[in-house]
Amino acid sequence: MVTEHPRERNDLFRYRLFRFIFKNRTFVFAIRTVIAALFFYAIYLGFTEPGKENTFTRALFWGLFWPFFIVTTLPLFGRIFCGICPHGFLGKYITKIGLKRKMPKWLQNRFIGVFLLVFGWWGVYYMFPSLYRTPYGTAMLFGVMTLVAFVFYFLFKEMSYCTYICPIGTALRGYGKLSSTWFGSYETACGSCKTYDCAKSCPYGLSPFNFNKKESISDCTLCMECTDSCAAISFKAVKPGSAIYKKFKTVKAEVWVFILILAAIPISMAFHHGLGRSNVADEMLWSKTAAFAKHYIDFGNIDAVGLFAFLYAVIFSIFFAVTGMFIASKILKKDFSTVFYTLGYAFAPIFLLASMAHAWEFFMTGNAARIVEGFAWGFGMQVHVEPFAKHGDKWLEIFGLFKWIAVAWAFYILYRRMKHIDAPKTKKMLAYPFAALLIFFFIGINIYRGYILDTYGRKPRHNGHGMHQSVKSEKPHTAIKHSLITHPEK
Repeated sequence: MVTEHPRERNDLFRYRLFRFIFKNRTFVFAIRTVIAALFFYAIYLGFTEPGKENTFTRALFWGLFWPFFIVTTLPLFGRIFCGICPHGFLGKYITKIGLKRKMPKWLQNRFIGVFLLVFGWWGVYYMFPSLYRTPYGTAMLFGVMTLVAFVFYFLFKEMSYCTYICPIGTALRGYGKLSSTWFGSYETACGSCKTYDCAKSCPYGLSPFNFNKKESISDCTLCMECTDSCAAISFKAVKPGSAIYKKFKTVKAEVWVFILILAAIPISMAFHHGLGRSNVADEMLWSKTAAFAKHYIDFGNIDAVGLFAFLYAVIFSIFFAVTGMFIASKILKKDFSTVFYTLGYAFAPIFLLASMAHAWEFFMTGNAARIVEGFAWGFGMQVHVEPFAKHGDKWLEIFGLFKWIAVAWAFYILYRRMKHIDAPKTKKMLAYPFAALLIFFFIGINIYRGYILDTYGRKPRHNGHGMHQSVKSEKPHTAIKHSLITHPEK
């Protein structure tokens, strides 16, 4: 154990404010306790006050937690949400009194969490779009997740639920590589350490002293438990995404998260909520497929158009990602798996930055007001808050640049990741555009959606007084202005 060690200037633990936020055990415990209390209170109200008047449950889950806090903190501090997550916070205590069994091999599969996130969460949303908009539906979703999590914590050791089963665990692990911080240690001090106190204090059974050597923080949730055990632990500010440029042991599930989340959210939303709201929506492939399928299948309450928009988005995204990487592997004369999982990390920033842009625009144009009003309602008060901005305000267009910054960053990551492929430079240049096929597909969808909305306009909508309101006459920049990323409240 190291009791004292000089800290570099970029080490956040050098500064009192960050030490207080991340290392002060009393403060951290208080924050986790408050968040857990709000979490369970929101679930409770969702069951006991299931009507639309309950704005608190939706404000907490679909306003504050997702997408605002999670997607905003990921590029800054990585998966810091895992460090304050009520499941992980209480799970550490449940595990201590639990059976401490080793999780069976068949459950030690990160694709379980990926499947639950993409199909169990977003697939259900597109089939039943109104489900998560209700307090009851929201409470049911997070109530079931909590029950499952606590059972796994009780049965298995080393917080295995967080590693393999949690729907957002693997996703945050992957997107965390884009962060502007690095959690590790001072190797000069670790080299002479004989006690390994940081590893002993980690509830996940990790070895923080190895993070720098492996160029990966593994499944670290930034719970900061190890920071009390040794002064050699560091939390440094680094260049954004520096971790994703390095050569590390790739995780297949992370690459598939980048592809499937890109399909499930930005691309599906572009299909269903973008092109699907144009005056030629019925001519779109997913609409025609739904109309055809309805002749043979009774979909009941299922939104068939939303379902097929989601399925086509997933199929097209997988097709372009796999086909592009397959051609690239042939050009590079390398194993497909090596090329796919080495270069696939380039897809990471597309969803994250586009989602962050939406989160901030939505925050300014109404989400902040809903959060304040929702929290006030939850504690017996009635307040009205005006949004910071209105849809159509010129300055909000700055958020539209985020997706293009994400595209440029994706191209750059692909360039940096290509260096880890041992092949001649000429072959890398030829393989590059094929490896980037999914990125080009994303660009194409955005251009095509803009063209359709600009040319044909949006469908008329009812205004608040039962009258039709057409947006065909909107200025082009307003007509094509529609967020790629949304969430169940919208």
